[in-house]
Amino acid sequence: MLTSKRILVTGGNGFLGRCVVPTLIEAGGEVFAPRRRAFDLIDRAGVDALFERCRPDVVIHLAADVGGIGYNQQNPGRLFYNNAMMGLNVVEACRTYAVEKVVLVGTVCAYPKFTPVPFREESLWDGYPEETNAPYGLAKRMLLVQAQAYRQQYRLNAIYLLPVNLYGPGDNFDEDSSHVIPALIRKLVEAKRAGRAAVEVWGSGRASREFLYVEDAAEGIVLATERYDKGEPINLGTGNEITIADLAATLKRLVGYEGELVFDPSRPDGQSRRCLDISAAEREFGFVATTDLETGLRRTVDWYLQSALAERASPAVPCGGKA
Repeated sequence: MLTSKRILVTGGNGFLGRCVVPTLIEAGGEVFAPRRRAFDLIDRAGVDALFERCRPDVVIHLAADVGGIGYNQQNPGRLFYNNAMMGLNVVEACRTYAVEKVVLVGTVCAYPKFTPVPFREESLWDGYPEETNAPYGLAKRMLLVQAQAYRQQYRLNAIYLLPVNLYGPGDNFDEDSSHVIPALIRKLVEAKRAGRAAVEVWGSGRASREFLYVEDAAEGIVLATERYDKGEPINLGTGNEITIADLAATLKRLVGYEGELVFDPSRPDGQSRRCLDISAAEREFGFVATTDLETGLRRTVDWYLQSALAERASPAVPCGGKA
């Protein structure tokens, strides 16, 4: 399906995009992954200029303004506006330029705060998201509304995927905006190097999360692009959850840090549990994640320790390590 197709990947130079792009190239696609500074997706004129330039047959929309709980608390307005506008502009351009197919990547944050576990796709509209990341989650949820509306009125083949938290080599390790896995790895490595006796972990440690290795996520996205053409949203994940306390203990062991983990319950836990029903992805387009959490975490720790990023420079290796 992707052989000789012109494929535009927004966010193609980001954490996830740097794994999706080579997977698409292996599938025979001609891939365009422009850098953010070249085309501003928040500006409709910038999006039109991009589509005029590459005239895509397929669009995979990965571009997002995203970060961890602290980043969400500090930037709710920015996160809502930027993500909503990027999605609105990209999907409208797909209609205007007669794109054959658009793949929209949402977020597990779009699910309601009190979704029964495991999260099933039909529960997406059963309530309001958890407050700390609701603006981001709702902006992404609106992409599903747009996709389904455009499918109904304009026959646009738009599909919508709901991945859980991603992690892996090349992740964002910035102390102000990173998610939980890179944030903990950085804290633990720095504490080990400095000989600190304790590392603070946000929240009670009781909240649970499901994590998907970035290369597995890329594989799922490409499989959906090739094989899935329906309007219903589809979860991407592993179906396994872990508490933050157990995650921190695992990373402590992998880093080789011998100090104490101190949990700070005054900091937000976020949603109490997250774990997906992943049966639809396997049924509809044959996706099953193959990287177990221990293996993926070890690769991520090893990459961080070996990369220039650990020495306060820019990362050199964007994606890799999957055997």
